[in-house]
Amino acid sequence: MSTWRELLGREHRAPMTVMAGGIALFAINVYLTTSLLPSAVADIGGQELYAWTMTVFLVVSVISSMLVSRWLAKFGARRSYVVAFALFTAGTIVAGASPTMTVMLIGRALQGFGAGLLGGLGFAVVRLVLPPNLWQRSIALMSAMWGVGNFVGPVVGGFFAQIHFWRGAFVLLAVFAVGLIGLTLRALPPRNATVDEPGPVPWVSLSLLTAAVGAISVASLLDGPAIWILVGVAVIGGLAFVGWERRADTRVLPEMTYRGASPLRWIYLAIMVLAGVSTVETFLPLFGQELGGLGPLAAGFLGASISWGWTIASITTSGIDSERGRRLVRLGGPLILGSGLIAYAALQTHHPSTAVVVAWFAVLFVAGCGIGMAMAHWFSAGLRVTDDETQAPQVSAGLNTSQLIANACGSALAGLLVALGGPDLVDSAKMLGYGFAVLAFLGVAVALREFAADKRWRAAGPA
Repeated sequence: MSTWRELLGREHRAPMTVMAGGIALFAINVYLTTSLLPSAVADIGGQELYAWTMTVFLVVSVISSMLVSRWLAKFGARRSYVVAFALFTAGTIVAGASPTMTVMLIGRALQGFGAGLLGGLGFAVVRLVLPPNLWQRSIALMSAMWGVGNFVGPVVGGFFAQIHFWRGAFVLLAVFAVGLIGLTLRALPPRNATVDEPGPVPWVSLSLLTAAVGAISVASLLDGPAIWILVGVAVIGGLAFVGWERRADTRVLPEMTYRGASPLRWIYLAIMVLAGVSTVETFLPLFGQELGGLGPLAAGFLGASISWGWTIASITTSGIDSERGRRLVRLGGPLILGSGLIAYAALQTHHPSTAVVVAWFAVLFVAGCGIGMAMAHWFSAGLRVTDDETQAPQVSAGLNTSQLIANACGSALAGLLVALGGPDLVDSAKMLGYGFAVLAFLGVAVALREFAADKRWRAAGPA
């Protein structure tokens, strides 16, 4: 516990609050918007653009995450954070005041740009403002913010939806962001030593990635053969993205991701699996209301049950320092996550009893534990890959980028699985649960590959 006391003590409390607060703002916004969008659509229309509210936000956040190391090099931690919070606040105001869904999408794009910077800055600045012995705890705390967001977002969004004042949720979010701007000005130094400014933005890679995610998003809105045509386009786009990245001079992820014996590619992929599966929460409030007969607020708590498990497991396993223990939680996380989702899918039925609805909460809590226990340790594993002062910031930024890519793809994939489930919501819920369980179990294979790669990497004595 002494490490926790040091992290949250007077010297590090304020910068840690800024870093964790930025990620919490990102996460709360994601889940808050999900829970209040039905009310917003009923008010301003735009049902046909419903799926794009999340896709636009996540795709733009991926793009802006590419700018993190560039902004740090040019502006330093304080100014980078202030601009990120300001952009997020502006987007939140636009979204909250939007008279049409088209304006809402503009606000969501601004929010996404600021949020992508906030997510990346947290995992990059931690190397600049905290000593190495606090990295594991600080990463666990920042990772837990996604669990906090998964709890606070649906609850706050559900509350404002229940009282028919969905715009009030955005007002509250904007006030929170402005408060963090004030804290940033006092907590972070004006400049930090950083690496040389990186090269140009990898627009080709980002365009291919955007096309792949967009194709999946559009597929979720269609039926018949068009779905599979767009899925094929998404697969081709994803393969083209990887192929371009391998030979490009300017890329989204660090060069060592694609070349050599580094385990980094498997670390990124493990994070993508966990983050992608976590987007199952997108449809839990819908299933809770339509199948379980829950109100908006109670249905929000259904999604929040994942966050409780995520947060508790992230904090309680953060003290594991042995290599054997770290590997066990990274391997066990996806196993527990997949098992929880299988149980949730198996429990889906029309007119469920109270006991079955309670069981939904329980198994989703277990699934959340799987995410929480593994996610923070995958992030810290990424930070330990290299001590090279040039590559380390790029590797750190790539951790967040991987998570954002997975969030965008996972959100689109969730919509596709629900659509493939057909008009019956029980079938849709089962398709989503079983489909994401398979994805979670793939995380086990990824973990085993990373263990083998890490062993070879250590034996070779990486620089």
